[in-house]
Amino acid sequence: MDPIPDLYETPGDRLDYFLEHCLQPERDWKEEGQDAWDRIAGFLRDQCFHGASLLGQEIKVLKVVKGGSSGKGTTLNHRSDQDVVLFLSCFSSFKHQARNRESIINFIESKLLHCRKSLAYNITVVKHREGNRIPRSLTLKVQSRKSDDIIPMDVLPAYDVLGKSSGNLSRDVKPDPEIYEELIKSRGYPGEFSPSFTELQRHFVKSRPVKLKNLLRLVKFWYMQYLRRKNRGVTLPPKYSLELLTIYAWEMGTDSSESFDLDEGFVAVMKLLRDYQNICVYWTKYYDFQNQTVRDFLKAQLRGDRPIILDPADPTNNLGSRNGWDLVAREASYCLRQACCWTQDPRGSWDVRPARNIQVTVKQREKETLRLWVDPYSPIREMKAEIRRINGTSGELRISFQEPQGERQLLSSQKTLSDYRIFSKVTVRVLETFSPEIQVFVKDSSGQSKPYAICPDDTIHYLKTIIEDAGGPRIEDQVLMLKDEELEDDCSLSELQIKDCDTIQLSRAV
Repeated sequence: MDPIPDLYETPGDRLDYFLEHCLQPERDWKEEGQDAWDRIAGFLRDQCFHGASLLGQEIKVLKVVKGGSSGKGTTLNHRSDQDVVLFLSCFSSFKHQARNRESIINFIESKLLHCRKSLAYNITVVKHREGNRIPRSLTLKVQSRKSDDIIPMDVLPAYDVLGKSSGNLSRDVKPDPEIYEELIKSRGYPGEFSPSFTELQRHFVKSRPVKLKNLLRLVKFWYMQYLRRKNRGVTLPPKYSLELLTIYAWEMGTDSSESFDLDEGFVAVMKLLRDYQNICVYWTKYYDFQNQTVRDFLKAQLRGDRPIILDPADPTNNLGSRNGWDLVAREASYCLRQACCWTQDPRGSWDVRPARNIQVTVKQREKETLRLWVDPYSPIREMKAEIRRINGTSGELRISFQEPQGERQLLSSQKTLSDYRIFSKVTVRVLETFSPEIQVFVKDSSGQSKPYAICPDDTIHYLKTIIEDAGGPRIEDQVLMLKDEELEDDCSLSELQIKDCDTIQLSRAV
């Protein structure tokens, strides 16, 4: 194989030529990779478990699925990673898979070692370990018969949760939310059970336009040729995280167009990697916020430390949580100064923000409910200005929100939604106050709080009046408490030392 020219010395307007002549897989290489995969997959499907009794049962291979870059259609020339995902009848749940995976892997290893001469390739078998965890795969190093190259393959046993729960699941239809409930409740480590969702992961990439797959190849080549080579032996984020960020950049920067300049896309991805600290990226193609268990889990994931990059097929797999992002950013920053990132028209650069806009539902007494799309990194004062413009209000706007089982919070004008770790659609309440009014939150027995505008010199009885006027219980049915003490009707808020944004408990009189 001829040496590949230096990407960093390739002008941006020559990247299409570079990709076509240096990175596109040659026919012989693709055919040999496919032949090796077919032989190994065929052996595992038809021979490996034939007549064997393991875990007290006869094991059947339900299906074999190709994953990795070869399955996604993003293979690089002479650089191919192929996953062989075995969906086995012996796994009846994620937890059952976790308990028995090591036995299955040991069995597959012994069979491959015993029969590898019949596969027509020289194969080395290595257990793939992740720290001190039980191996979840076997790594095969398959020696090419036509070159000195190694074709790496990972063999991953998996629980067929999609097939078992949904029959022939369409990859363009959301799986049953109960699948993700089961996944979340299994409490595996992040991404432990991702192989069960290989078909969705593969389709998420494979269904993309050819031009985008070429951009994916270019980014992966950069990762392997520069980032990995300069940081041998160091833990880095997985290539899959960069694939997802590339797809995100394309969606945001081109509005999912099939026509774009490769150099502009490459620059956009490098800038995103350079400024990784604010990234919060997820998709709702296969799971969303409709199911309560999934919604609560997703919101907890999105409140974590950034970067956040959720696998579109597996919400437990936050690819941004891995180490090494500072090394990625350093190399991306260096790359942006090289010839490959010199674009002919800088004005055509993609506008790729680190997170998508959020749908904010705005509720305000005696006003129509508003729905705004808000950049989570824009100051909240800009959202207030938009609400004021639409509603024509003149007083001070106080915006608050409440997480389930949490306390209602006032959102500061100087902060952003991201400062409150809000990256998914949210409902806020807006209260208009005029000096000297303050805002108090009244929390009912269900845990829900509502804001009320009231002057410090007003009495508790008056507060009960405006609670009733807002649709709450009748005055005589209300009991207001602060720090476990009942508040007397004729006392003023200032006398009771009730301050701005304090929370008062509301219960019904017995």
